[in-house]
Amino acid sequence: MKCAVIGAGSWGTALAMQLARCGHGVQQWDHNAARAAAAEAARENARYLPGLPFPDGLHVTADLAAALRDAVVVVTVVPSQVTRQVMTDLAPLLAPDAIVCCASKGVETGTLNTMDEVMEQVLSPAHYARACVLSGPSFAAEVARDLPTAVTIAGRDHGTTDVVADAFHGSHFRVYHTDDVIGVELGGALKNVMAIACGIIDGAGLGLNARAALITRGLAEITRLAVARGANPLTMAGLAGFGDLVLTCTGNLSRNRRVGLGLGEGKKLPQILEELGQVAEGVVTTRSARNLGLKVGVEMPITEQMYKVLYEDLSVQEALYNLMERERKAELDPELR
Repeated sequence: MKCAVIGAGSWGTALAMQLARCGHGVQQWDHNAARAAAAEAARENARYLPGLPFPDGLHVTADLAAALRDAVVVVTVVPSQVTRQVMTDLAPLLAPDAIVCCASKGVETGTLNTMDEVMEQVLSPAHYARACVLSGPSFAAEVARDLPTAVTIAGRDHGTTDVVADAFHGSHFRVYHTDDVIGVELGGALKNVMAIACGIIDGAGLGLNARAALITRGLAEITRLAVARGANPLTMAGLAGFGDLVLTCTGNLSRNRRVGLGLGEGKKLPQILEELGQVAEGVVTTRSARNLGLKVGVEMPITEQMYKVLYEDLSVQEALYNLMERERKAELDPELR
């Protein structure tokens, strides 16, 4: 089938390559015309995934209408804070039978909307009814290299969710499906906050015990918020929850973990982001996740301390003290038993 991938960063390119490997015709959109032309000419994304050639079915364009023309599966992979604008631009260009799949991970800062909620507000009712989201433990570089990967796609309409899952499923890329959209979205977004925290632990040399504790209590924190928003707690034990959390907290390809490593080593955030040269969704998501927790009345101590480190210049040592000196409590949350 014809597919469109909207966004030309590392993750968007990796997903476009996977669709093309599965035999689909793929038009990938880059908002930068010069960059799109260079990628099409070189047959690779030299900026983000150098040395990994495009499959034959993948082409890059800066013409949004051309990318979307007759596309059955439309995958949006842009930073979460510009998803609303991009969705607004593409909505009137969608084919009537198009299925939109959002692979961006984050929570919108001003509205505290998930990407699914953004789609509900921007897409037509017919397109939104068929929309889905993709998440799971999947570094772009490894997907682009066709290394074994498993993800999950969540949607309310089982038939169209299966269409998207089948489109991606193949080679060394295994796709599962679920109807827990909010659980998959919040698991994919909030794990980036915990990845920054884990990076801080490793950068500051606080030990493997601390890292394991952070991942475990981080999962409890994510689960509390997700369940408060209507998620199935079992989703947090799956690919979009525990799987993505472990990968992002421990893998050195994680941009969010690298932000934390820099903070743990004593660097300042502006310097870290400049050296990174790519979007680290967890920096912005920390603020929106903290505000979302306050809005729904969910206790999120790790997220709160990360907010203070990133936005109030709290020292790593003070954040650690604040977490370790909290009042002792039962491990299992009563509302999740």
